[in-house]
Amino acid sequence: MDNVFAVVVAAGRSERMGGGVNKQFLPLSGLPVLARSLGVFEEAVPVKGYVLVMAKGEVDRVTRLARREWGCRKLLAVVPGGERRQDSVRKGLEALPAEAEIVLVHDGARPLVGVEELVAVASEAARWGAATLAVPVKDTVKEAGTDGFVVRTLPRESLWLTQTPQGFRCSLLREAHQRAEAEKISATDDASLVEALGHRVKLVPGSYRNIKITTPEDLAVAEALLGIEGGISMPFAPLRVGLGYDVHRLVAGRPLILGGVNVPFDQGLEGHSDADVLVHAVMDALLGAAGQGDIGRHFPDRDPQYAGISSLLLLERVGRLLAEKGFAVNNIDAVVVAQAPQLAAYIPSMEFNIARSLNIDAGRINVKATTTEGLGFTGTGEGIAAYAVAAVVSS
Repeated sequence: MDNVFAVVVAAGRSERMGGGVNKQFLPLSGLPVLARSLGVFEEAVPVKGYVLVMAKGEVDRVTRLARREWGCRKLLAVVPGGERRQDSVRKGLEALPAEAEIVLVHDGARPLVGVEELVAVASEAARWGAATLAVPVKDTVKEAGTDGFVVRTLPRESLWLTQTPQGFRCSLLREAHQRAEAEKISATDDASLVEALGHRVKLVPGSYRNIKITTPEDLAVAEALLGIEGGISMPFAPLRVGLGYDVHRLVAGRPLILGGVNVPFDQGLEGHSDADVLVHAVMDALLGAAGQGDIGRHFPDRDPQYAGISSLLLLERVGRLLAEKGFAVNNIDAVVVAQAPQLAAYIPSMEFNIARSLNIDAGRINVKATTTEGLGFTGTGEGIAAYAVAAVVSS
């Protein structure tokens, strides 16, 4: 699966959500719906990059949010959409790089799709040229006439409900859109346009949890699904708590990395890795809660393999270690102590990065920032400190 890219479509009007709100920005367990959808593409290793299609008036706003707060490193561009969904997809296709061979098209309002489902669609698209996630119909389907009476009952055994992402050879999908535009063909999904060319589309079994957020009821269902999957299944599971603390000296000539965010500042933190003092404190808190020592035991600063490494990568390893030992993260509370710079604008991105590295909901992470009003080494600008408390339970 070489050169896999994606187009994420989020240019709809959200009319059925009511209240004049854009469903893409509604909170879903602590994160906007759209941020959750984009996070799947950030995690999927085969995807090299993606284009996001938004309503014209939202392009600048979403560009800032995605890059500064949501940690979207693979985002190539945010482009304005068209009148219809297929117009928006076509605009997204036009913004893809020339080397794109496989393209995944996904609805931004489907935030619960799994990485494994995305990869499966990309794999089948590479093999067959076109593929879509789908689930078998559970209920009996009736075809109705204009008078509201049943015309016939359709055979349920052969009926599937299509989802996204849908995957295609990029050249095939471009051809399908060009023909649709020339012949004024309108369709509700891209697979239909490819079918109109006479090309077969492979069905890839999806999940019933991959719902599309369209109405307020959908949002409630999605919240419930995340609560069930992310919650603690043992109501009386023993809670274990760990404390983490770290401090690094501020020096010239290094970037300031906090919570995986490159914070603009004229100094950075000195250390063997990227010296992310916040993530180091979080790791120590997690390891302490699980009775697994500290980061010095697992990632010694004398080991050259950790020179300059991203602390978020080390946090991922800590998360896997805890899972292997039978622990799940309940919540993390952390505070960064620094006289400067001001960190409030970067905290949402820090929380998002930490949550993503641990594969948990961002609502379980709380990061604060404070000063010491000029007192001590943090007050004089000599260094930055961080404290963290983590709670874990037996999974």
